[in-house]
Amino acid sequence: MQKIIEKYLLPISMAIGILFHKYIALLSPATPYLLLVMLFITYSRLSLGEIRFNKLHYWLLAVQYLGSIIIYLLLRNVNETLAQATMICVLAPTATSAPVVVGLLGGNIASATAFTLLSNLLLAILAPLYLTLIGNANTDIPFITSFIFILKKVVPILIVPFLLAVFLQKASPKLHSKVKSMQIVSFYVWAVALTIVLGNVTSLVINKSSNNYSIEIAIGLASLIICVLQFISGRAIGKRFGQTIAGGQGMGQKNTILAIWLTQTYLNPIASLGPGLYVAWQNIVNSYQIWKKKQSE
Repeated sequence: MQKIIEKYLLPISMAIGILFHKYIALLSPATPYLLLVMLFITYSRLSLGEIRFNKLHYWLLAVQYLGSIIIYLLLRNVNETLAQATMICVLAPTATSAPVVVGLLGGNIASATAFTLLSNLLLAILAPLYLTLIGNANTDIPFITSFIFILKKVVPILIVPFLLAVFLQKASPKLHSKVKSMQIVSFYVWAVALTIVLGNVTSLVINKSSNNYSIEIAIGLASLIICVLQFISGRAIGKRFGQTIAGGQGMGQKNTILAIWLTQTYLNPIASLGPGLYVAWQNIVNSYQIWKKKQSE
């Protein structure tokens, strides 16, 4: 019975999120707490000494920044809003939930955690200058304000569950061992979070809808293509370093909440549909990967 539930849980979760988005979206404040639970369980498999930066991370960062510049320059003469929407989908840092998915897929959690931290902290430093130049300096937000906001969004979610896992390992090895063996719980919590995220995205798209459907469709298709290409290229780069899964998630799974805020703050607000739809595409990709992994077990 458990195998059957695990086989169909993610598709059902996605369907519920989309069909009942009006009500599910109201639960969006719970998402960070679900993420904290997932990360706490995932981090119970780590030790501080395992978290190190390596060549894979530098390659992924190079693609992240150079790729975002190239895609913007290629599309800005076609449509500025489309260019901004696709650029932010590449520039956005790795999602704080990436180590969870890497763990569910059997990848290198330590490597994913290190890159997630590096990717987000570096963007906190570079994003204000980077996006102000592209957005023609149409914001008066000081650098330090943006820097602190990004840190507040990223650091607590990444660091707090890790510190709790380390503390539990020292304070109660027996309980820590029990938590370590509960990795399947992350899968079920992921299903709940997936329902909420897709409900929230569906509501966002509907609320952002305008009479200019052509640009919305273009942004949707562009974000889908960018999403797939980033997962594929990330896995290809990761394979060179024996970290296929960590590479794919590091490049493909994006911190879309942060990307939406950055877009609405520095760029054309309509361009936030890019990361808004990207979260749907990346969760579909992740759900497929997790579903496929469950079939092979």
